[in-house]
Amino acid sequence: MDKTENSFFDLPNPRKDIEDLQPYSAPLEGRRNLLRLDFNENTIGPSPLVIKSLREISRDEISIYPEYSGLKEKVVETLIKQNSSVNINSSEVGIFNGVDAAINAIFHAYGDFDDLMLTTSPTFGYYTPCAQMRGMKINSIPYEGRNFKYPFDSICEFITQNNPKILLICNPNNPTGTRLSPERILEITKLSSKTLVVVDELYEAFTGDSVLPFVNFQKTPNLVVLRSLSKTAGLASLRIGFAIGHSKVINIINRVTGPYDVNSFAVIAAFAALTDQSYIDSYVNEVLEARSWIKNKFESFNVKHHINGGNYFLLWPKSNPKQVEQKLKSSGILIRNMDKKKYLKGSIRVSIGTMDQMKRFWSAFKVVDEV
Repeated sequence: MDKTENSFFDLPNPRKDIEDLQPYSAPLEGRRNLLRLDFNENTIGPSPLVIKSLREISRDEISIYPEYSGLKEKVVETLIKQNSSVNINSSEVGIFNGVDAAINAIFHAYGDFDDLMLTTSPTFGYYTPCAQMRGMKINSIPYEGRNFKYPFDSICEFITQNNPKILLICNPNNPTGTRLSPERILEITKLSSKTLVVVDELYEAFTGDSVLPFVNFQKTPNLVVLRSLSKTAGLASLRIGFAIGHSKVINIINRVTGPYDVNSFAVIAAFAALTDQSYIDSYVNEVLEARSWIKNKFESFNVKHHINGGNYFLLWPKSNPKQVEQKLKSSGILIRNMDKKKYLKGSIRVSIGTMDQMKRFWSAFKVVDEV
C-alpha cells in the first residue's frame, strides 16, 4: 500500500521555467447575462449574417476536419477595401485560434532560453508568461508621465544596445490606450534586423493607427501585425485571429501550430463577419460616440480618468476599487479592477459599449462612488 501511495506522488518533473510560471489568469465563469465592461469585447454580439451562417452549418461540415480555403484571401480583400494603401497578399496572412494562440506561437517559434523580450509596462498580461515559458529574459520599460506616453527613446536605446529577440508593441495599448504612430513603428523596425517587432493591433479599429497601410513586408521582414475579430466583430468565444507579416516569417510561426487548430465554426463565422463590414463599422462608430459622451461626463464631474485609444478607459474612483467592482457587479455591471497592476494603483478599467450601455454604467457609477 505504501509503495502505491509513494509511486502516485512520484510524478515526472516539469520544466523549471513552467514550474515557476505565474500563469495569465482572468475570470472565465459567471459573466453571462451581465453588462460585460470588463474584457473589451464587442458588447452587442455579432452580425446577423454570422448567426445565420452558424445556424446553417451542415452535419457534414461538423464531421469533417476544418477547411480554410479562401479565408486568407478574404482577410486581404477586407483590409484593402478599408484602405487601398494596404499592400499584402494571402501568403503573408496566418490563421490562428485567437490572437493569444498567435502570440504563443510567435514566442514558440522565435523565443529561446536567455533571449531578450522587450515590452512596455503596464500592457497586456499574456506577453510575459509566453516569454517565461521559453526561459526568456524580460525587460519592461514603463510608460512616461501621467498620460502614459510611449517611451520611444528608451525603447530605441535598448534595442540599439541589446538587440532583443522580440519586441511587443500593443497599439493602442491595453490598458492605457497609448498610441504609437505607424511612422514611429517603422523607425523601430529599422534599428535591428535581429529583433522581431510584433504589433498587437486588436484595438486599432477604434483609433485608425494601423501600420499596415505603410508597410511593405518584403522591405520590412522583421515586422508582424496581429488582428482579431473579438473586439469589433463579436466572435470572442469562437477564437480566431490573424498574424500578418513576411511570408517566410508567417511560415515559420505556422510550423509550431497544429494542422486544425481553428475550428470550422470559427472559419464560417469569420467569412460572414468579414462580409458584413458595415455592421462592424456601425458598432465601432457607436462606441466612438459613447466614448465622447462618457469623457464629457467625467470632465464635467471632475472624475479622474484617462481615455485615449481603444474601446476602454481608466478611472480612479474615490472609493476602494475592489468595493466599486463589487457594487457595480451587484448592479449587473462587470468592470476590471486594476488596483494591483504596476503603475495603476487605485484604478479600474472599463470597456466602452453602446451609448445606452454607457448611460447605464454612468448612472450606477455615480451612485457607487458618490459622484
